[in-house]
Amino acid sequence: MIKSGKARAHTNIALIKYWGKKDEELIIPMNNSISVTLDKFYTETKVTFDQQLSEDQFILNGNKMTGKELTKISEYMDIVRQRANTTEYAMIESDNFVPTAAGLASSASAYAALAAACNQALNLNLSDKDLSRLARIGSGSASRSIFGGFAEWEKGYNDETSYAHAIDANHFEDDLAMIFVVINNQSKKVPSRYGMSLTRNTSRFYHYWLDHIEEDLNDARQAIADNDFKRLGEVVEENGLRMHATNLGATPPFTYLVQESYDVMALVHDCRQAGYPCYFTMDAGPNVKILVEQKNKQVIIDKLLTYFEENQIIDSDITPTGVEIIE
Repeated sequence: MIKSGKARAHTNIALIKYWGKKDEELIIPMNNSISVTLDKFYTETKVTFDQQLSEDQFILNGNKMTGKELTKISEYMDIVRQRANTTEYAMIESDNFVPTAAGLASSASAYAALAAACNQALNLNLSDKDLSRLARIGSGSASRSIFGGFAEWEKGYNDETSYAHAIDANHFEDDLAMIFVVINNQSKKVPSRYGMSLTRNTSRFYHYWLDHIEEDLNDARQAIADNDFKRLGEVVEENGLRMHATNLGATPPFTYLVQESYDVMALVHDCRQAGYPCYFTMDAGPNVKILVEQKNKQVIIDKLLTYFEENQIIDSDITPTGVEIIE
């Protein structure tokens, strides 16, 4: 008997970062994180379980995957099979509508869509909480892509307690957008997983990061509840800079930021001084994300275009839509 399901999930950007894992295998983070889900960038994945298959097959953007890509997805499917008490292999067909050059975590939307498609195909009837847990095993940030708008990933202390949930913002997300400045689309010299581990294990600044994360989380939660864009933006900037500072205390020290990253930060400050509030954040890479109110989005884009090429500027609204079944 052939069983199939198809789902769409959007990628997300962490406003309050997680940096460092306490359990590498289960992807249990050292701290909670808060994100927004992006409207423009998403993954659609169809999963078909078929007794006739002798191994998993993975088609990504029309191309048959082999090697490491297939191995990684098949290992994840082994976890799904174990939880579903089935031995059937699957055909996974995934289309990724996420520009890799923007420094967006396409794995977030990819594993959220895959988890939801498996849930549908196997009639697992998982709650959003348990679906978030299942997505987390593939990619930590995928736990947040189960939800639209604002979401918080609870760090927990084991597989059962580490999952994301939506944050009620009274449609605050409708007023916001995100602008991406693509500075470098090359592979990172320090992969994020390695950088995260190195920083946690060796950085003399890392405990300072953990000591202040709860304050950042509380400030962000309150700002979201109050629909206070200024306060949210301030804590987002502070948190992002603090995360990157931990890398400079690692042994050996390293940084993801380049001169153009700092140039964008300066432009953001200029826009604020000109009366157009906006705030920057950066993940494990040089590209800068700018949180802005919808009413000022075009003004900020126009300012950026005086310094950067048009193909370096990408924008997206925030979507209230979480993962959804589309077939």
